[in-house]
Amino acid sequence: MSQAPRKEYEQLRISGLHAFYGESHILHGIDLEVKRGELVTLLGRNGAGRSTTLKAIMNMVGRRTGSIMINGEETMSCAPHHIARLGVGYCPEHRGIFSGLNVMENLTLPPIVRSGGMELEEIFSMFPNLYERRNSQGSKLSGGEQQMLAMARILRTGANMLLLDEITEGLAPVIVEKLGEVLVRLKDKGLTIVLVEQNFHFAAPLADRHYVMEHGQIVEEISADELESKQSVLDSYLGV
Repeated sequence: MSQAPRKEYEQLRISGLHAFYGESHILHGIDLEVKRGELVTLLGRNGAGRSTTLKAIMNMVGRRTGSIMINGEETMSCAPHHIARLGVGYCPEHRGIFSGLNVMENLTLPPIVRSGGMELEEIFSMFPNLYERRNSQGSKLSGGEQQMLAMARILRTGANMLLLDEITEGLAPVIVEKLGEVLVRLKDKGLTIVLVEQNFHFAAPLADRHYVMEHGQIVEEISADELESKQSVLDSYLGV
């Protein structure tokens, strides 16, 4: 039996991606791939283009050129809602919680965009804090609880590839540890995760591979096995 084509194992392939906000040229030819079930990080200093890469995948930038293949389908001409229907869930840095709605309303308001979404029982098992606060308004939640709610809402919609932007920023260490446990659990379930993260110590033990970005370009790709040998290179890019 012949070996299946490599592309069948890829959930995301970005080739020659350029992205613009007005006249500002932010991404300068991004090339990366993410296989199904992988957890891949985008590392780099602030302004390197990591968040813009996630927004460009969702077609939420002013203009983009190049190629973004999701599940083997070219998506450069697709609207954001169509990209969501391909199983892509985007969790922005600002979380986007509806502050006037309670936890249950935040969870059940977004539509189910594809089959396979998590049931509320499983979500509350993964995020027990949300069950305890299920009748609390979004504005009454802590930063960690808001982050959990933002992730839980995506999981309910049926997304199987998560684009997560700085999910640990400003959170207490105990919450960061909990989010790490959640990511491991999601990865074990076969979900694909692209993680923009400033906290390298959080990301390092979780990821299969790291892409390092600088000035809107990928400057280094480091596998989990190479981390120790390339630590000094990574530190120089991250300004450690």
